[in-house]
Amino acid sequence: MTDLRTALAWVAEGTALCRKAVAAFDEASYGAPSLLPGWSRKHVAAHLAGNAEALGNLVHWARTGERTPMYGSPEQRGAGIESGARLPADRLTAWFERSAQALHDAMTELTEAQWRAEVVTAQGRTVPASDIPWLRAREVMVHAVDLDADVRFTHLPEDFLAALRDDIGARRGAGTPAVLGPPAEVTAYLAGRPHRGVTTVGGSPAEPLPPWL
Repeated sequence: MTDLRTALAWVAEGTALCRKAVAAFDEASYGAPSLLPGWSRKHVAAHLAGNAEALGNLVHWARTGERTPMYGSPEQRGAGIESGARLPADRLTAWFERSAQALHDAMTELTEAQWRAEVVTAQGRTVPASDIPWLRAREVMVHAVDLDADVRFTHLPEDFLAALRDDIGARRGAGTPAVLGPPAEVTAYLAGRPHRGVTTVGGSPAEPLPPWL
């Protein structure tokens, strides 16, 4: 697993990429399609804001010992995204900023012992709180690309991309195809995003994969 300091740096970098993107969106451009099927850029921003609050629940759990799930239910998560996607541009951007800053501040306050506390993710996995920055780094880095505002996988740190490939491979398991191509494009392919120049080991074009995250 990625060390805590590195993961926190990736959170900061990914948040900055998302912040730059949403700050440039007016109402029309915010409502344009993202790279995720069926989601506008507003959906992606609302998801990011809701995810920051949900991970903040896990930070609270680690700090206090009070069981605080990320979401009340999958339905609650989905409803929050849809509701956020209907917000005016300025209010949605403000929510993104507020939630990202709150998560940053909360993580900053955790002690070494609290980082070792066990929490449960939305997928039901029990993990140490020190995994929270990695969970957030994945979201802000990958969704910075999904916002379709001139950020591509080629712009993301190479060490992050390597960690993401390992993570996707571990989660997809035996069904993960062996692929060849530029590292950033292979990562995009494994994440189910637009990619170029990726083939299977036998040299055939890689079959599309569903979006991951």
